[in-house]
Amino acid sequence: MQFSLLAQELGSLEGDTDPQIASLTADSRKVTPGALFAALPGTRADGSAFVADAEAKGAAAVLCGEDVSLSTSLPVLRSADPRHALAVMAARFFGAQPEHVVAVTGTAGKTSIATFTRQIWERTGRASASIGTTGVVSPKRVIDGTLTTPDPVELAALMAELAGDGVTHAAMEASSHGLDQRRLDGVRLSAAGFTNLGHDHLDYHPDPDSYFTAKMRLFTALLPKGAPAVINADDAWSGRAVEVATGVSANVMTVGRAGSFLTLKRLEHERSRQIAEIEAEGRIHRIVLPLAGSFQMANALVAAGLAIATGVGVSEALGALEHLKGASGRLELAGTTPSGVPVFVDYAHKPEALENVIESVRPFTTGRVVVVFGCGGDRDRAKRPMMGEIATRLADMVIVTDDNPRTEEPASIRAAIMAAAPGATEIGDRHEAIRTAISASTAGDTVIVAGKGHETGQKIGEVTHPFSDHEEVRSAIAELQK
Repeated sequence: MQFSLLAQELGSLEGDTDPQIASLTADSRKVTPGALFAALPGTRADGSAFVADAEAKGAAAVLCGEDVSLSTSLPVLRSADPRHALAVMAARFFGAQPEHVVAVTGTAGKTSIATFTRQIWERTGRASASIGTTGVVSPKRVIDGTLTTPDPVELAALMAELAGDGVTHAAMEASSHGLDQRRLDGVRLSAAGFTNLGHDHLDYHPDPDSYFTAKMRLFTALLPKGAPAVINADDAWSGRAVEVATGVSANVMTVGRAGSFLTLKRLEHERSRQIAEIEAEGRIHRIVLPLAGSFQMANALVAAGLAIATGVGVSEALGALEHLKGASGRLELAGTTPSGVPVFVDYAHKPEALENVIESVRPFTTGRVVVVFGCGGDRDRAKRPMMGEIATRLADMVIVTDDNPRTEEPASIRAAIMAAAPGATEIGDRHEAIRTAISASTAGDTVIVAGKGHETGQKIGEVTHPFSDHEEVRSAIAELQK
């Protein structure tokens, strides 16, 4: 595509040539002949320092900020917001996207909602895909994930591939990082959703208000005016989210106990399912959700709202909830011990998520709730004592262990948790911690192994070692059966 067409209305052009652009990248190591190189500011290095290297590799043009000093013979696009410009250029370059794309933001529940929305669409005959933390799932491809929200070039290429595969409906997660870094700015949205806001990523965002504002870019910057905004009405931040969405003329659709579009009138918990009465359009719908946990019902209602917002009938969408399968590692039953103790694996690595998952199993636990968890290294340190306090307050037996310590000293992470976890047991070896919890459980108990969920590696230092909570649980149960 012609450079000038890609750059249209995104900033000021410099240079006498208008080359054909063969590819786009913000990584100078990936530059190939004919590429546009986006010289973006980064946390560790500024992309402008690599322009000469990109030019030597055959780059055809450069994107940079308005005030960046460059020495290059290449044509340049100077933009007030180069990250936004890159996302829009990538969308123009790759072109096609599914007819309906929805994005959901919030601290917890994004993966489940994207997965559930895809399943509702599938159930109602729509070719659909989901994109998020656990990867990409569509009728023709399943790709393991690494980031909640892919970079803008990768995302634009993926959207075009999905459209080429015949996908008409796609649901994706919108992380605060992804929104703040403009990764979704080229996505054409039909609807957007909000789940909740809790304590997370305060190593990146300076305070909760900044974190919330980054999340709200989904409504304020990306959602077309008048498009549906599906908001969980039962969170402490829901009112503010409604105000923001209303303020930008979104079509606000609230769901949950306090919701007006899909109102949860009654909820009865059983061990592996929930029975709900949901009021919609003046009618009560009785739904049996085959998943445990109140938070999963909240997720399911947001997903149903997004499906309805993109053309699914109300009765169809709510009926599809009875066939949902949980997202990998989200309160997932990994095994049952010989004495009948269910062992769940959950991705909860944030205070509110840990609180939700413990409270979710309490209604069907006649004995003790046993929890194994840790906190990641090189991440928000403030949540460590918070999670220690939550675990020991809500669970009956707590084992504090390692969870991706990365470059930090694992013992120091555990110590920060243990300082606020009276009565907890410290076992650094996660393999041993899981075995101890399972072997100590007795009939009536419930075991939760929290923090890693779908992950298949333990990050220690700069190395990721193979490790799966699911496999560890199955192995520990097998040992009890010998």
